[in-house]
Amino acid sequence: MRKLFAVVAVLLAAASVLAEDAAPSRFEKVLGRIVKAINEGDYAGVGNDLAQNMQDFLPLAKRTPFLQDLSAEYGRIKKVDQPRLVPPDHAVFVAHCERGKLDITLWLDDQDKVTGLLLLPHKPDLPFPERNATRLSLPFKGRWFVAWGGDTKELNQHHDVANQRFAFDFLGADEKGRTRADDSNANEDYFAFGREILSPADGTVTDVIRGVRDNVPGSMNPYSGLGNAVFVQHTEHEVSVLAHLKLGSIKVRVGDRVKKRQVIALCGNSGNSSEPHLHYHLQNTPVIQDGTGIKCYFEQMTVIEAGKRKSKPDYSPVKGEKVIAE
Repeated sequence: MRKLFAVVAVLLAAASVLAEDAAPSRFEKVLGRIVKAINEGDYAGVGNDLAQNMQDFLPLAKRTPFLQDLSAEYGRIKKVDQPRLVPPDHAVFVAHCERGKLDITLWLDDQDKVTGLLLLPHKPDLPFPERNATRLSLPFKGRWFVAWGGDTKELNQHHDVANQRFAFDFLGADEKGRTRADDSNANEDYFAFGREILSPADGTVTDVIRGVRDNVPGSMNPYSGLGNAVFVQHTEHEVSVLAHLKLGSIKVRVGDRVKKRQVIALCGNSGNSSEPHLHYHLQNTPVIQDGTGIKCYFEQMTVIEAGKRKSKPDYSPVKGEKVIAE
């Protein structure tokens, strides 16, 4: 039986699930130095990348036998895969060793020092489809603006985060394409705020987050990244995540069966949200941090192009488009 190798120090702050400031290169550089030092038996050198809390928690006298046991069990670390980012402060790597694989989770502070480290036997990835098999409808009615959506970092700020890589941010709009009525800073002046949010397909509610206040526009809440949210599981590996919902508006509970286009909540501005909008993505598990994003094609919508309406069946909208759901 594999030994359990784990060491975690106290983290500096609560993580925001929807924060967008994690960059893969930060974690890759730090872990690259640590892996090199471990492979060379330079256990003192590992300490160069540790924050003070980790140095106190795992001084050289404890670090040396811990890492020696790790190397004896798994051998040299031969290769490390691209990380799975869990914004804003940690990432998960699969390390290929001479005698098996490790899942290495690395927490960094804003100085790129390690504040937490977790090493576990590798857990195989869950299967995920390349695109949705369930027929999805847009999770709202009316006219909306696609603030973020698409397959590249330029089109989609969620792109580097594994579970959100195909996510959408939808802002309510009027016929003129505006997202709010005037220049005031009230949620009620944004056209998205209070609009009905619908289940995109039949399914079972697996998770509900309630009780998160709506932000004043411009003031984001990184301590509760999703804000008020509902997860709906459509198939074993297709789960819709609908986030930033209005405080007190959620109409479903965990275990409820919901029907396609059933009203489940109202659009809000809760969580890591700068203005009222709906965050929507599809992932392969209801466990938010373990998810892999699935590209979504909605069965029908209207897109405004050059002032004209165009019907778009089986379509995945992208940043900058104006869409209408009947």
